[in-house]
Amino acid sequence: MSKKKEKAKVHEDLDGFELKVNSFGEIKSNLPIDELNKFLNKNVEDKKLKDRDDLDLKKD
Repeated sequence: MSKKKEKAKVHEDLDGFELKVNSFGEIKSNLPIDELNKFLNKNVEDKKLKDRDDLDLKKD
């Protein structure tokens, strides 16, 4: 019985993104961490920082 591995539905900006953890526990990715951080900053609200008045948080 072969099990077909389905790809998860992802945001179009992350199409082809792969994340793996090797045998040493290191995270390996085919997307540079800076690019991933830019995507997260643009698309995900930081719940810890949303109520702070001393930060100028704006979406680009």
